[in-house]
Amino acid sequence: MRIYLAADHAGFELKEKVRHWLKGLGYEIHDEGAFELEANDDYPDFIRMAAKQVASNPDEDKAIIFGGSGQGEAMVANRHKGVRAAVYYGGNPEIIVLSRQHNNANVLSIGARFVSETEAYDVIKQWLQTEFPPEPRHIRRIAKIDNLIKEENEF
Repeated sequence: MRIYLAADHAGFELKEKVRHWLKGLGYEIHDEGAFELEANDDYPDFIRMAAKQVASNPDEDKAIIFGGSGQGEAMVANRHKGVRAAVYYGGNPEIIVLSRQHNNANVLSIGARFVSETEAYDVIKQWLQTEFPPEPRHIRRIAKIDNLIKEENEF
């Protein structure tokens, strides 16, 4: 499994900390930017690169993306077929477990303005360790999501 990271200015600092932490745990990390703190950068420029990588191997690779709230970042990521981005900006971490178990989320979008460094580590660890049980109802629903993206691109 490769893990792609991406962030804009609001998520840059947390991305850098997470990058070092994940490398220390032995994960294969690919950083898609931002590579320096630039207050006027635009999150779609970086997030789309990570999402494209996951879209090319959605059953194996994952991405963790960072922004102020994580919302816009997830919207960008979810425009790619095969990408299923879940947002976490604090609160009950059970949502992360469900994103893997029910939706086979392969992108985790973190709202860096609302999540501490320690909380990010805990949530990421839980997300990476939660397996997707390939239950027919979940597989069927994920296929319907991918078909929606296919249908939209036909117009």
